[in-house]
Amino acid sequence: MAIIIKETPRRYRYNGIELPAPPGMSPRDVRDLHSAIYPELISADIVVADELVNGAQEITFRRAVGTKGRI
Repeated sequence: MAIIIKETPRRYRYNGIELPAPPGMSPRDVRDLHSAIYPELISADIVVADELVNGAQEITFRRAVGTKGRI
């Protein structure tokens, strides 16, 4: 029996928008690439889905929420 290796496709999402990405880039590289258009991605969290969604790994960029200034 031969072992077959297939690359799992990835889908990157931010704020309900699917972001295109060149193959072979890491999620961090994709986040940095799109931060020129969406500056809030610079500090966004990367959330990887535990299960495949329609045969693809779904990666979501979630804005980091916090307060600015003194506590």
